[in-house]
Amino acid sequence: LLVVTALSTTTQFQTLSQCHGFVQPSLPPNRFQAFVSQRRMSSSTSETPAATANKVPDFNGVEVAKTGGKGAVTASEKAAAQDLSLGAPRARPTGGHYLTKGGIQVTANVEGLEFSKSPKQEGSEAVIEELIQKLDSHKGVLFTSSYEFPGRYARWSLGFVDPPLEVSGKANQCTIKALNDRGKVLLPAVEKAMQELKQQNVLAEVTVFQDTTPGDGTVPAMVKIDVTVVPPPEVGTFSEEERSRQPSLFSVVRSLVDLFGYKDGDGQLGLYGAFGYDLTFSFEPIDLKQERDPNQRDLLLYLPDSVYVIDSDKRDAWHVQYDFCVNQVSTQGMPRVGSDDKFQHYDDKSPKVEYVERDTPKGDFALSVEKAKREFAVGNLFEAVLSQTFREKLSPEQPPSKIFRRLRKRNPAPYGFFINLGDQEYLVGASPEMFVRCESIPENDYRPGALRVETCPISGTVARGADALEDALRIKSLMMNQKEESELTMCTDVDRNDKSRICEPGSVQVIGRRQIEMYSRLIHTVDHVEGYLREEFDALDAFLCHTWAVTVTGAPKTWAIQFVEDMERTPRCWYGGAVGLVGFDGSLNTGLTLRTVRVKDGIAEIRAGATLLFDSNPPAEELETELKASAIIDAVVRKGSEDNAGVVSEEMQKVPDKVGLGKSIVLIDHEDSFVHTLGNYLRQTGAVVNTLRSGPSALAAIEKMIQQGNKPDMVVLSPGPGNPTDFELSKSIDFLVEHKIPGFGVCLGLQGMVEHFGGKLGVLGYPMHGKPSEVALTRDGLAEDSIFSGLPETFEVARYHSLHGIRE
Repeated sequence: LLVVTALSTTTQFQTLSQCHGFVQPSLPPNRFQAFVSQRRMSSSTSETPAATANKVPDFNGVEVAKTGGKGAVTASEKAAAQDLSLGAPRARPTGGHYLTKGGIQVTANVEGLEFSKSPKQEGSEAVIEELIQKLDSHKGVLFTSSYEFPGRYARWSLGFVDPPLEVSGKANQCTIKALNDRGKVLLPAVEKAMQELKQQNVLAEVTVFQDTTPGDGTVPAMVKIDVTVVPPPEVGTFSEEERSRQPSLFSVVRSLVDLFGYKDGDGQLGLYGAFGYDLTFSFEPIDLKQERDPNQRDLLLYLPDSVYVIDSDKRDAWHVQYDFCVNQVSTQGMPRVGSDDKFQHYDDKSPKVEYVERDTPKGDFALSVEKAKREFAVGNLFEAVLSQTFREKLSPEQPPSKIFRRLRKRNPAPYGFFINLGDQEYLVGASPEMFVRCESIPENDYRPGALRVETCPISGTVARGADALEDALRIKSLMMNQKEESELTMCTDVDRNDKSRICEPGSVQVIGRRQIEMYSRLIHTVDHVEGYLREEFDALDAFLCHTWAVTVTGAPKTWAIQFVEDMERTPRCWYGGAVGLVGFDGSLNTGLTLRTVRVKDGIAEIRAGATLLFDSNPPAEELETELKASAIIDAVVRKGSEDNAGVVSEEMQKVPDKVGLGKSIVLIDHEDSFVHTLGNYLRQTGAVVNTLRSGPSALAAIEKMIQQGNKPDMVVLSPGPGNPTDFELSKSIDFLVEHKIPGFGVCLGLQGMVEHFGGKLGVLGYPMHGKPSEVALTRDGLAEDSIFSGLPETFEVARYHSLHGIRE
């Protein structure tokens, strides 16, 4: 539909742009005359009707297959057939007693919670809000999946505070520490497992720390165990398939999984936390160039003993509490407590660290892209992912909990997380990308209970549009962009290679290709890849073989990791690593640490990257990092009503201006398929709309309204089939002119106005029914006082007409 203004001496007639609702005839006649006479219309299609008549568009230019139809089983069909968890906790457990592989007796007590969506009611959401509040000052973890995708993601939440045991590490040093008396009960079993690793020449040192001798004369309890991992053997002395089994911090994690491992438990017990980017250097040694904080950890995992679980899809919730018994010493009856270390905001008067707004000066990122393109040109790299960091000072009114609440509401994601790492360090994120997920599949093509490994590489990004129509256009541009397609192709090819190292031959399959995932500000293309691990490998092998994803490093991976180290201005710390769960039942569920705020010493750090190819446009890639960071920065700096638990965000509360309040509109229906959509748009302005079927009865009804003192403020002449004479539109227009009622013509209504005031209609050479055309605003149409104000300079519309007004 084209927005056109026709004018008579007695009344004004305007047409309605269906995308923009009610337009009031506000300009005086003399301004309208000047406005129209200069160009006759302030908008134009990319081709005139006459040109369209001579040139038939090739709307079948893209071949659409109409034969075949025997597609592969979809991921969602597989998920249903195999009863996959989609990352969500399994059904509510019953609790009970069981013995782990390492001889630890575990008792699980399960209490049901009332499922609720409002934190103002007693139930599951109130529990989550209490956890969020506690995480400002207590160590712990909250994971939330608030994004659904068939066969991939479900909605759930899981969290805890005050865990009994903490595992932290950096390089080849690892510490297992009791965080309360309950953790001290577990340390003797842990120490035994570490000594076994030492006997196997995996650990060089095992050092046990104990309480100061108690006054009652009892034996001092262990409080901490420090271990040193032996250096890995030289590359070339072991096969590449065995690389994930070489000594590293993961040797300690694997030992703990074996110690606490079980088959018939409840599925919630495991190690929860974060894996730092620098862990990759134990898997892929490179030349380190950047200076690192000696206190920065590469690994931080908690073993919880009180876990809250909410399954939003099943509308169920429960609380699991664990007790452990080691060497006949039980945790039963011991308090579940932890230290209270309140969040400390940034203090300009006595800062702990220097504040720098961004680690890469504006424009320098684009220069790094240029250097990457030179590497691509000579074949040193195929693609690379470079990132930069933005920082914000945090006030007392910006605790991590508030940032998490904002991010959770404004940017729902499959991997939302809030982790208090201790030492005034927090991770708050809304990651869109799975890293590695593993679960046992009872029935499969390989062996009963084989571990299925899956990943979902993301590459290809476009900004969200203003509405669903603009989203669709942007998705179209994204899908047609060969550079964006190449990015994802290389990511998935490398991902398949990672799996092939440890998976059953032939099991590595792409089960989803360039699928669309939509987030608050971005649209991504995503692939979905699965494989089945060979019997000698476990979930940690799968994790290590993908470290780190090509979507955050590049390809070839080792050279790309070195290039990242050489080019980026600061160490990544947690960015590009992972967060998640290493389950004691052999499962694994981790998401990449993206779209994340790292809070350290009162400063919020937001890091964002871009995937670079030889085709990359340097300024555009820098802009992409800023766009990705913008949604996260928004959660840090912009206040919202979601700052208070249970309140809907400001965006959801906004109500459009009701410019039609108090107005009465009559819509004359010319038997069209879109008349009620038109009426809906008019009612959205607040106007009262009455729809009347065209003909003498409609005019008589309007005449009666006038006699009763209810003269309508406007009459809208709807679209319709045929031509204006089929509905005697001239009589309707004469009636409006006689009674000085403003008229608004749409399609057929507009065509009737053209004929009524002396214009002529033609027939298009090719009927434009549902066909797209681009509309471009002229200089006058772009003016601030134009009736087209607020529309983009060019936009695409669907046209529904065969008739058109012939230009003079």
